[in-house]
Amino acid sequence: MPPAFTLALVRPVASRRVRIARTALAAALLVTSARAAAAQAAPDQKSRFEFLVSSGTLVPTGTPRNPIKRADQTTAQLSYLVRPNVAITSSFGWARSRDLATAGNPRLDVFTYDVGAEVRANRWTVGRGVTFAPLVGVGAGGRSYNYRSLDVAATDNLAAYGSVGGELGYRRVRLRLETRDYVSGFKPLTGAGTASRRNDIAVLVGFRFVRR
Repeated sequence: MPPAFTLALVRPVASRRVRIARTALAAALLVTSARAAAAQAAPDQKSRFEFLVSSGTLVPTGTPRNPIKRADQTTAQLSYLVRPNVAITSSFGWARSRDLATAGNPRLDVFTYDVGAEVRANRWTVGRGVTFAPLVGVGAGGRSYNYRSLDVAATDNLAAYGSVGGELGYRRVRLRLETRDYVSGFKPLTGAGTASRRNDIAVLVGFRFVRR
């Protein structure tokens, strides 16, 4: 085969290999750059969702308060920040109480579920690295009473609340304290009777962590 013909065949093959190598190198650089940009942007992105599990107590007040014993309560809260100072918060609380008006004082689970709006003030600096943000809120939902061991149907009632509190911050840690004043309906737990209205105070404390 003549040398000139051999060079004519080799040059197109070499040229194609160079183009393929350049394309592969460009693709690799593009992927690497995209990953580096995503890694740099991730810390600056703050989620609008907040999740908090709080512990506290449910304190019956007003009338009638005698049938329901003061109870330990655990509450899960999920909030969505519509704006930096406005949040929509949904809550589900479980209080472990007893029915003091029934023989044997049977265990009674009190479930509270609601959705509300929360307004938060700008954070105040109260010390070195310590901040505080007060909050107020209102909401509505329901309240259910269910015996653990008695074969009695659960009773469901409407409920509404107003809340005040605040969040203390130090670096990435947030300590939230909230007091809710609930007004709800109250149907007789056993037997027949007239429905009434009751008032309860829930005091909740919880921790959460934020991104830097």
